[in-house]
Amino acid sequence: MRLVFAGTPEPAVPSLRRLIESERHEVVGVVTRPDAVAGRGRKITRSPIGQLADEHGIPVFTPRKPSEPEFIAQLTELAPDCCPVVAYGALLPETVLAIPRHGWINLHFSLLPAWRGAAPVQSALLAGDEYTGASTFLIEKGLDTGPVFGTMTEKVAVTDTAGTLLERLAESGSHLLESTLDGLEDGTVQAVPQPLDGISYAPKVEPEAGRIRWDQPALAISRRIRAVTPAPGAWTEIDGKRLKLGPVELVEETIPPRTIDVRKSGVFIGTATTAVRLTQVQPQGKRMMPALDWARGARLEPGTVTE
Repeated sequence: MRLVFAGTPEPAVPSLRRLIESERHEVVGVVTRPDAVAGRGRKITRSPIGQLADEHGIPVFTPRKPSEPEFIAQLTELAPDCCPVVAYGALLPETVLAIPRHGWINLHFSLLPAWRGAAPVQSALLAGDEYTGASTFLIEKGLDTGPVFGTMTEKVAVTDTAGTLLERLAESGSHLLESTLDGLEDGTVQAVPQPLDGISYAPKVEPEAGRIRWDQPALAISRRIRAVTPAPGAWTEIDGKRLKLGPVELVEETIPPRTIDVRKSGVFIGTATTAVRLTQVQPQGKRMMPALDWARGARLEPGTVTE
């Protein structure tokens, strides 16, 4: 089939790469978000999907809104059979959805109807889900409401962060997307409406969601830190300065909530239940480092508490 792929961030790259290498399909165009300022140098940067398309000489389209008449005309001229989508980042109007004969097929990183929305992986970790996965579905007007073609499951490891889990889902999901497109071409797959039970939503994770509340249980704190790692990142404040946190370890002892206890064996903070041990931290303006190295340099007073 003739494909126009829509996607933007790094998790979409495995899917585009797999479709470019496919012997059954031809990627005739790529749609991605406009170039944006990124990195410490604040340079205008092409999205990861745009960069991959450039490397393979595939035309790249970067409309500010997919409803722009110029983009609609360009897409119509390309006459795609199908438009696979992975984390594109913009709503598609009905005029655009109607162009490809097989529609727009989205790879979504959850087992729909669970975790519809922008942050399904983060939400699954925050909720403590034991299993998650990915789904391919036909995009409709509603938010991730379309009928599902296929799914794959992935066990959530106790050490998973949003970054490590999404990396695995992006790779395994690329196989699911390719097999869905193969089945569409062969006429061997059929979309099934999503059940009405089990619907949940995964809104975008804002930076404030990374602030750790030490009056919560240790397990909830650990889940939150892993859910916002690497972005937007978990953090707390100590002596008026923000400290970014890596994943923590649960320990079987009690320390007063918010209290920091520095020992030879590590840096511990009390919660509403048992304490946690910090692993890696990043002070403002510095690199990520072992928590004990930071604590020694910070020379914290005994009984210091987080803010």
